[in-house]
Amino acid sequence: MAELLQGFYPSPRFGQVSFASYRPDPAQPSQSGAVKALEHFATGVGSDSGGGLFKKLFAKKSDSRAGIYLDGGFGVGKTHLLASLWHATPGPKAFGTFVEYTNLVGALSFRKTVDALSGYKLVCIDEFELDDPGDTVLMSRLMRELADAGVRLAATSNTLPGALGEGRFAAVDFQREIQVLADQFDVVRIDGEDFRHRGLPAAPAPMKTEDLKHRMHAEFDGQTVAVDDFRTLVDHLAGVHPSRYRQLIDGIDGVVWRNVETITEQAVALRFVVLADRLYDKDVPILASGVPFDKIFTEDMMAGGYMKKYYRAVSRLTALAREGQNHEPS
Repeated sequence: MAELLQGFYPSPRFGQVSFASYRPDPAQPSQSGAVKALEHFATGVGSDSGGGLFKKLFAKKSDSRAGIYLDGGFGVGKTHLLASLWHATPGPKAFGTFVEYTNLVGALSFRKTVDALSGYKLVCIDEFELDDPGDTVLMSRLMRELADAGVRLAATSNTLPGALGEGRFAAVDFQREIQVLADQFDVVRIDGEDFRHRGLPAAPAPMKTEDLKHRMHAEFDGQTVAVDDFRTLVDHLAGVHPSRYRQLIDGIDGVVWRNVETITEQAVALRFVVLADRLYDKDVPILASGVPFDKIFTEDMMAGGYMKKYYRAVSRLTALAREGQNHEPS
C-alpha cells in the first residue's frame, strides 16, 4: 500500500511550480482571482486537524465546503495551480489524476483506499472526469467519506461538478451521486486561451517519414528515444493497463512515431489520451510523420461526449511536437 501511495505527487513537469510562477493572462481577471482563492484555501489545509473526539463532536461546523474545484478550458493552467496548492500545503497529502485514484481503488479495495487517504490533510484530483456510472458512484462515495474524515479536497476539470457525465451516459439516473460530488466543492472558474498556443505559431507540420531518422539524430543525439510505427504502438497499448503507461515511458527522452494515422475506435482513442497525458507530464518531445495531431481523432469524436479529453490531448501533443522540432539535447 505504501509503495502505491508514494507515487501520488506532481509529475516532473510540475515538480517545482508555485503560485508565484503562474503567469495570469492580464486579459483574464479570473486567472489571478483563482490564484488568490487557492492561496486562501491553502491556509486552511491542516489548520483544523487534531483536537480529539471531543473537538470533532462539539466544534462549530464550518460554513466552507471541504473542497475547491477549478473549472476551465484546457490550457489555462489548472494543473499548474493544483500542483502549486499541493506544494504550498503540509503533508501527508496526495496528488494524482482521476484515473490514478480509480486505479488505486482497484488495487487496494475501496475501504483500504478510504482508510489510507483519511489520514491525509489534502487530496488533489487532476482531470476530474466521469466516463461511466460505476466511476460516478465510486468517486462520489470516496469524496464524501474523505470529506467526512476532515480531508480537504481540490480538483480540476473542464466540466462543472453538476454537469459531470453529460454526453457519456444517462446522467439523470445518477443525479444523486453527481449532486453529492458537487456539494463537496466551492467552484472557481478560470477563463482564458490555451497557454500552450497563446501567441505561438501554428503547430509544426508532420515530417516526412524518410526524414525522421536524420532529424532524430540531430535532435536527440546520445539520448534515449523510443521509435515506433504508430499502428504498432496503438496495438501495443491495448495490452498494457493505462495505469502502467507512466512506467512504459520511464527513462525516455523523446519519441518518434512513423505514419501517424487517424484513430477511429473510441476505446483506442481513450487509451491514447492517457498516453498523451503521461508524455506531457514528463515533458517528452515528439517527432512524427503522417497526419497532423489535430486530425488524430475523428470529427465525430471531437464533437462527442469525450470531446474535452480529445481537445486536451490534441493541445498537449501539439505542444510536444513543437518541442520536438525545437529540441536542444541536454
